[in-house]
Amino acid sequence: MDINKGLQAIESHRDLHIWIIENLKMVPVPERAYGNFFEEHCYVILHVAQSPKATQGASNDLHYWVGTAAGAEAQGAAEASVQSLQEALRGPTVQHREAQGHESDGFRSYFRPGLIYRKGGLASGLKHVETDMYNIQRLLHIKGRKHVSATEVKLSWDSFNKDDIFLLDLGKVMIQWNGPKTSISEKHRGLALTCSLRDRERGGRAQIGIVDDEVKAADLMHIMEAVLGCRVGSLRAAMPSKSVTLMQKANVRLYHVYVKGKDLVIQELATRPLTQDLLQEEDCYILDQGGLKIYVWQGCMSSLQEKKAAFSRAVGFIQAKGYPTYTNVEVVNDGSESTAFKQLFRAWSKERGRNKKPGGKLIQVKLDVDKLHIQPELAAQLRMVDDGSGKVEVWCIQDLCRQPVDSKHHGQLCSGNCYLVLYKYQNLGRVQYILYLWQGHQATEDEIKALNCNAEELDLMYHGALVQEHVTMGNEPPHFLAIFQGQLVVFQGSIGHSGKEQPAPATRLFHLQGTDSHNTKTMEVPARASSLSSSDVFLLVTAGICYLWFGKGCNGDQREMARMVVPVISRKNKETVLEGQEPPHFWEALGGRAPYPSNKRLPEEVPSFQPRLFECSSHMGCLVLTEVVFFGQEDLDKYDIMLLDAQQEIFLWLGEAASKWKKEVVAWGQEYLKTHPAGRSPATPIVLIKQGHEPPTFTGWFFTWDPYKWTNSQSYEEVAEGSLGAVPAISEITAELNNFQLSRWPGAGRAGPSALQALKGSQDSSENKLEVGSKAGGSSPRPSSYVSSTSSVINGSLPREQLMHQAAEDLPEGVDPTRKEFYLSDSDFQDIFGKSKDEFYSMATWRQQQEKKQLGFF
Repeated sequence: MDINKGLQAIESHRDLHIWIIENLKMVPVPERAYGNFFEEHCYVILHVAQSPKATQGASNDLHYWVGTAAGAEAQGAAEASVQSLQEALRGPTVQHREAQGHESDGFRSYFRPGLIYRKGGLASGLKHVETDMYNIQRLLHIKGRKHVSATEVKLSWDSFNKDDIFLLDLGKVMIQWNGPKTSISEKHRGLALTCSLRDRERGGRAQIGIVDDEVKAADLMHIMEAVLGCRVGSLRAAMPSKSVTLMQKANVRLYHVYVKGKDLVIQELATRPLTQDLLQEEDCYILDQGGLKIYVWQGCMSSLQEKKAAFSRAVGFIQAKGYPTYTNVEVVNDGSESTAFKQLFRAWSKERGRNKKPGGKLIQVKLDVDKLHIQPELAAQLRMVDDGSGKVEVWCIQDLCRQPVDSKHHGQLCSGNCYLVLYKYQNLGRVQYILYLWQGHQATEDEIKALNCNAEELDLMYHGALVQEHVTMGNEPPHFLAIFQGQLVVFQGSIGHSGKEQPAPATRLFHLQGTDSHNTKTMEVPARASSLSSSDVFLLVTAGICYLWFGKGCNGDQREMARMVVPVISRKNKETVLEGQEPPHFWEALGGRAPYPSNKRLPEEVPSFQPRLFECSSHMGCLVLTEVVFFGQEDLDKYDIMLLDAQQEIFLWLGEAASKWKKEVVAWGQEYLKTHPAGRSPATPIVLIKQGHEPPTFTGWFFTWDPYKWTNSQSYEEVAEGSLGAVPAISEITAELNNFQLSRWPGAGRAGPSALQALKGSQDSSENKLEVGSKAGGSSPRPSSYVSSTSSVINGSLPREQLMHQAAEDLPEGVDPTRKEFYLSDSDFQDIFGKSKDEFYSMATWRQQQEKKQLGFF
């Protein structure tokens, strides 16, 4: 392929481009065939960071994919093509090597609802996908959780197992057989892939049948046995899959790669946690993440020869370490590092080393509550659902029970206790709740357990509508501070039995931090001089007087907020003291002078990061995370538990059908922080959110959010119930099978060639009948968004006036009211929907329904 011509194609608005290596050249793959990969070939895949889901400044991703049966020449051509594209592309690009069956989460995220591995090779001139071919017999093995794949396997019962899903594709009929040990979420995702195959490869004209129970789906089993023969013996269990644990991912090692004489030297530099200053711009490095993934980092001053050798060096490293040949490789250049790479380091700055610019003044942004409601992305970035003016209730955990706190003392907490803070506010016309679970540093294990138990009781009282945020003392989020309007004070000690406070010491020192009512908090610190800091304000309380001490580095806003907080702490006489002008009694109360931080604190740099979304699952008692890259709301479904890492806090989203894991999810968030390669703080707030109760601080991380999406989606049970035994085409094929008496085969569970040929002939001869869809067996099909109910009306035969905005009873005889658009001519369909039928049926079902509602076809 001419690279320049290929770049012209890339100028389009599509974010994904795929080429197959055929005769050692790059050949474009048609868009409708994306996700289909032949095992004897290599492919080049480019993801362009122009999608609205991509964060600004994100890099392009350039992958080469190697099939299990691909030859060495094809692999070499794919790698060379990637290098040529890399040189021709503008903007930062990350290179990846992917192997069939072991692709990275990022690669798999491009292909919803799944990858399809096809046997053999692509003969010259043959298209990847023929949309009107029904003369098909193949068996697909479907497996995976968030990222599903389908592999073409031998057409035999020997290919089946108890734990996975298998799809018998017979052209006009597609039978999904669910293993007895598959979960509902696996069935749901398998069905999404089956429907995608039907819509993309058959234009939505094939029938889908589901075998959840072989006894109840006798007709479907009759067809399967005609093709596969009678099953002999019991089904085997699936080979256990190897799941990657968080501890494996946390095992990171950095190596310096350089040439010494004629030898290539790889020297280990550091282990977790890594720091960015280890990477020097003149050199190249290999980062080994537990043998699971190999990163090659190339400094901006490294030579072109070194950059071209990146993949070969990674492969050599993999061989030297004895890692599997399919180990994933990612090549990143200085300044265009991927999010996954940057988050392996303790901190990451856009400007590094000697090029780093000194910090400037902090820009104070005035909180505009109206903008928070209409711009959830702003709410997410500021971590504020509103200005904190909603209704507040506070309870203190005493004697393992919750005791209400008087509103006069709402902002006064003790480090030895735990508190529940319930906040009620309005969002999009709905009442919403946040329950903060605040944990003092000196609280006991029993009190922490009681805090969680009481939170669950409150959640039950509010019918599961509470967003629960776990907050550790000293790591309070901005909205928690805003609730108390700048007057949050944390005292040392605890409230004991019967609500009595421990006796307070005669001398106490308080550290006041903040510039306005939305970011100010006051913490009691040890009463000694070393606790002071020139950047802040402190209040020293003694037996007779209070000293309000202003450090040299504090500003007017800090001083003003401090004066507002002082009455909350003490009503004694107050004396203002400037740093350097302290009276002798001030130092005597602190036990004498001592060194303390006296340099002006520079503004903290806002870390550069992109939020990351993971699916959570448990395997053999260990937490397993699967990342979804370039995520959207469609990546959440009712069977999921998802973890959204927003750097400053962790969100755990619980789908309504995943409630059985509710008790584990907070512990999963804690484990994620504990094992993070970058050494994250275990005190990072953890927010538990249930489906349908998402606050704007969560939804704002998604490019778009439809608050009504959950009310329009169908569950797997609803879909499956509507499909079993309701498909005329299946009845037709069953009748044909009975005529041929194909259910009686000699031999050990194998169908003879005559049987397969008879079924093939049955399909060919009945193709026209299946298109017309006569109602064999006299059963009336029930509508389903996943099952194409046929009718006596031929596709494309009706004018739009008889279909648009028509009630079911007013439709022509034989028209399926759930698929009215199906009966439009291709030209009418294009004119009304602005796309072809193939494009329409390749979309997600909920998107199809949304468009049909808008255009009068629902």
